[in-house]
Formats: sequence, C-alpha cells, structure tokens
Amino acid sequence: VQPLPGIDIVTSGAADERTLAWMDDVFGGSWSSEALLGTNIVARCGSLPMGFATIEPKGLRFSWLAGTARESGVGIIGPIGVAPDARRRGLGSALLRTGLTALRRRGYRRALIPATPEGLISFYAGAAGARVAERFERSLLQREARRTLVLASGNGSNFQAVLDASRSGELPIEVVGLLCNNAGAYALGRARDAGMSSIAVVAWNRSEETRGAYDARLLEAAAAQSPDLVLLLGWMHLLAESFVRAFPEMLNLHPAFLPLDPNRDDVVMPDGSTISAFRGAWAVRDALAAGSPWVGATLHRVTPDTDRGPVLARKPLRVEPKEGEEHLMERVHRLERDVVRSGVMRWLYER
Repeated sequence: VQPLPGIDIVTSGAADERTLAWMDDVFGGSWSSEALLGTNIVARCGSLPMGFATIEPKGLRFSWLAGTARESGVGIIGPIGVAPDARRRGLGSALLRTGLTALRRRGYRRALIPATPEGLISFYAGAAGARVAERFERSLLQREARRTLVLASGNGSNFQAVLDASRSGELPIEVVGLLCNNAGAYALGRARDAGMSSIAVVAWNRSEETRGAYDARLLEAAAAQSPDLVLLLGWMHLLAESFVRAFPEMLNLHPAFLPLDPNRDDVVMPDGSTISAFRGAWAVRDALAAGSPWVGATLHRVTPDTDRGPVLARKPLRVEPKEGEEHLMERVHRLERDVVRSGVMRWLYER
C-alpha cells in the first residue's frame, strides 16, 4: 500500500506512548488499552499521529469476540481511527488495506473487523469488499442490570451522573447503594433526593476505633449489598487489601491521566511531553503546583497498589493559562463523567 502524500504509514508493533495518549485524546478514551495489546499500524505527518489501525490484539474479553473471531484462520483488525482533520483523504482505506496485508502475511485467510457501527459497514464494503459476518445488539449483551455499589466521600457529582445514567438506561447498571465515610458529604443528600433506600455513613473516628476494626465494618457494610460492581467515585480513603480481595470487580475514578504501564511514575501526553503520573488524593492540586500543562481522568481497576490498576478508560485535559484549581476541577469533573461512562461500558462488554 502506497502512503498518501506527506503521510508515512508504518507497522510498528507496540504503539509508542505518545500515539497511545493521542488515541485517547481524539477517540474517547478506551482504545489505547486495546491498541496496547496488538500490533499497530500508525500514520504520521512528520511526528504527528494522523491515524492508526490495530491488528491481532491479544487478551481482549469482549463478548463479540466469542463467535467468528475464534474460528481458525481469522485475524482481528481494529480499532481503526483517523483524526477528524485527516478524513475523506483515503487514509482510512490505506490503513485498512495495510492491516489486511499484514494479516495475510501472517497466514490469516480471513479478517474480522469487530463491533463495527452500522454507519461504517458501507465504507468497509467499498474499501475492502467486506461483508457482515454476524450481527449482535449491544443492548442484548446486558440482559440484567449489574448491581452496583458506589463509594463516595464528597460532592457526589459523578455519583449523580452515574445514578441518572443508570435510571435513564444509558448505563445498564442498577445502583443499589451508596456508602460514605463522611457524614457531611453532599453525595448523601443527592442519594436521599433520588429516593435511594440503601444509604449508609461508615465513618472512621481514629481516636476511638482501630484501623482493623474500621476496615471490617466497612467490608461488612459493602458486602451487605451483594454488588456485582463497586465504583469508587471520589472515595477518599485507602482500602484494606482484604476489601480489595473481597470485591475483585471494583473500579476507581482518578483525576489524572494515568500511564497504561502500572509500574511507571510518569506518563507521555498527546503532544509528546512527559509529566508525573500524579497518583494520590490531590492529583489536580499537585499538577497545578508542579506547573503541569496537562491533567486528565482515568477509570481503572482497583488493586492493592494505589492508583496502579489496569486502565479501562482515560482522557487527557490541557490546563488553561493561569487557571485556578476551582475552575480546573469543574472541567475535570465534566471530563470524568465521560470517562466513567466509557469505562463502565467497557467493563460490561467484557463480562
């Protein structure tokens, strides 16, 4: 496949960190962790990424990979993305054909482009003679809403967004309870106003109760809800390892753009710069204090290592010149709502 004028298309194996961050910035937040698992074909104009296609991603657990994708001789191509300002120039077709050629050279007889939106079927048919191999309805992948327990400590704006999305059907989960460790948390009022019956304050008075006793009480309160999913949305308390082991399906929202590699303490941004990972309770404040030009949001699995679990969705956000913490936090909260929806939907699709 011949590159387009001014654009180089390279099959590079693992995508570089800048390209992965660019994917999240341009395409919504969950594709970088998929691309990390495969070989990547990247289109660049100079050093600037313009588009990409991933082939042979390994280890994905999406429901739609349980059929044709498992047949002998079938290779996977996707996700595929082209920057908005580079579309309608043939770049998508070039990336697709490059990916198909690479799969053929690896011995695959057929290629599957999974989870294709209806609006792109005609494009793939025209670009590569593709045809629909199987159909599924995303709504049918969640036949029953997953019982979801939210843990929050403060304002609860993300709790409210998740609760609203669950009740509207946008998120096929059932929010069955709210636990707070702060009796003054505004999230409690939100839950009461919404008519939730299962609301509990589990606060820790350090002068009267040991850490072990509090951890046991918190675990008991959470287990009483029998959740399929535990969501930490602004939860300001380090959880005991016993709690993490008890709820392996637990996701945390963190107000920073975390690296996909949990061992890294820095992260490369879409412009190629490198900043601190800003783990910990005051990520936005720490970013401003460090003069970071970027912040972000990440939804990740919870592990015993704080803010180092596998990433489900993430999105970067530029800091505006002379921006204060309050204004920046408002913008981060807006970003977080999209990241939570994207990450929870990915969790559901992997069930």
